[in-house]
Amino acid sequence: MCGIVGYIGYREAYPIVIKGLKRLEYRGYDSAGAMLFDGNDLKLCKTKGKVLDLEEKASKEIATNGTIGIGHTRWATHGVPNDVNSHPHLSNSGDLAIIHNGIIENYAPLKEELIKRGYVFHSDTDTEVLVNLIEEIQKKENLKLGKAVQVALNQVFGAYAIAVFDKKNPDEIVVARLGSPLAIGIGEGEYFIASDASPFIEYTSNAVYLEDGEMANIRLHKPMKVRKIKDDSLVDPYIQELQMNLEQIEKGGYDHFMLKEIYEQPSVIRDTFRGRLHANEGIIQMSGVEDNLEKFLNAERIIIVACGTSWHAGLVAEYIFEEFARIPVEVEYASEFRYRNPIIGPKDVVIAISQSGETADTMAAIKLAKEKGAFVFGVCNVVGSSISRETHAGTHTHAGPEIGVASTKAFTTQITVLTMIALRLAKAKGTLSNTDYHRYLQELEIIPEKVKEALETNDRAKEIALVFKNSHNCLYLGRGYNFPVALEGALKLKEISYVHAEGYPAAEMKHGPIALIDDQMPVVIIAPKQGHYDKIVSNIQEIKSRSGIIIAVVTKGDTQVRELADYIIEIPETSDALSPLITTIPLQLLSYHIAVMRGCNVDQPRNLAKSVTVE
Repeated sequence: MCGIVGYIGYREAYPIVIKGLKRLEYRGYDSAGAMLFDGNDLKLCKTKGKVLDLEEKASKEIATNGTIGIGHTRWATHGVPNDVNSHPHLSNSGDLAIIHNGIIENYAPLKEELIKRGYVFHSDTDTEVLVNLIEEIQKKENLKLGKAVQVALNQVFGAYAIAVFDKKNPDEIVVARLGSPLAIGIGEGEYFIASDASPFIEYTSNAVYLEDGEMANIRLHKPMKVRKIKDDSLVDPYIQELQMNLEQIEKGGYDHFMLKEIYEQPSVIRDTFRGRLHANEGIIQMSGVEDNLEKFLNAERIIIVACGTSWHAGLVAEYIFEEFARIPVEVEYASEFRYRNPIIGPKDVVIAISQSGETADTMAAIKLAKEKGAFVFGVCNVVGSSISRETHAGTHTHAGPEIGVASTKAFTTQITVLTMIALRLAKAKGTLSNTDYHRYLQELEIIPEKVKEALETNDRAKEIALVFKNSHNCLYLGRGYNFPVALEGALKLKEISYVHAEGYPAAEMKHGPIALIDDQMPVVIIAPKQGHYDKIVSNIQEIKSRSGIIIAVVTKGDTQVRELADYIIEIPETSDALSPLITTIPLQLLSYHIAVMRGCNVDQPRNLAKSVTVE
């Protein structure tokens, strides 16, 4: 969850660290801190709050010169967000400094033992235990930093991405990862360390992504050495060329990253199917699917594992796979799946979905499925991520960096990829007629234009947001393919505006939620012309008879729902199966504007972080 950044080289480290922390703040923003080495001593500054608060405090409290530095932006796990619990943490001697993303699960007994040995702890964090454990091993066994880190990590349980600095050996930073991401940028005479590549993309296009269970000694003017933590064996690191650019991670004139990312959806959906979808030729070609086509075709069922918005994309995929390819599908919360003893076999295909490719629960579900012999296929956005490496095969969405904590373009690009897979399997199995197959391909190809048209509802969404910005509750209803969209719409509202909202299948309203309906309850109903339109109309009538307030998302030209609804948002018509790519757009805009009007931090909603890399 937290973001870590570091630099060792010939440049001033402080500007790189601060800029890097700002780019990683989507990972956590409870507190922030930085450590700089000026050639003689460690200079430490940390504070509760955001990176801007750190920057202001550092300008008053420390000199910011030095060519070595590490920094951290925190999403609190152990210990409340305050100055003391902020990272970096120092060892008792003051010689070692550490930053850490993850959780050390056995920190309590380690802390108890270290206290018996005379160590004093100033924070409530598990990280301070780890840095003192490293120091104790270093002193007791007279080891260099790298070896002491390795020994210490073989004694801890949990997840971590760490960077450790020792002022007695000031030309080296030691890093390691297990279950949390860590990228190392390689420049000319300099190295960069970060949770992802965004902090150093303007300095180098070459990066190494450490694999789970690896550590690296990063030394000035020397080649980096990568080793296995468990047995100290050397690893030949793969240097990867970065595929993002600086423009992608800037706001580009938009007030918020979330709004920018909502408006990027026409282009990123097109990017996602570019080179894969050839509608005129009737071809869908995705190498991860083609190379493993028999696995999919022989599957007794598909199990989709995901969390949050990705889980909602998986629910849409359940409808699509079963309709098109006639393969049974189960959609599981990865956080529950991993703790069950699920019945999985070699004839099952598990599809793991994650925007970041680092989601801890999804990673654990992947490992469980592999242990039970299933074929595991990944769908993620970040090239080089853990999920893209841990799965047997997979495909990337091409959404580009998603900085806003609330996912928008990740959702639509995931649905795009999953729809293409379902259509490819339907073609191979003959479960769709040629006419329907080609119709869907043609329709998918023009979806970006229809998404662009749906974005024209922005002003209407803003008008409705002004009416309902002070609502305390909201219901979202949809049927069929748009039931998951109702869930996603409710999640967006909860995430960024802190308004309580729930999504339901419209028919389930009668089984409980209808008790909530009154003249103060706004009900958002997804009611496109395609699908279960008549049934939705009946549901709307039931709500109106109880004085409920209806906000309806309808197909352009609709007359029947228009007469019943209090507010309507019109979208272009498309097929039922592809409608989630369109219907979700006005719901994203509505949530965005309500959050802005309520004065909420849209890009960094409270208590959330973009990439959930801890349990």
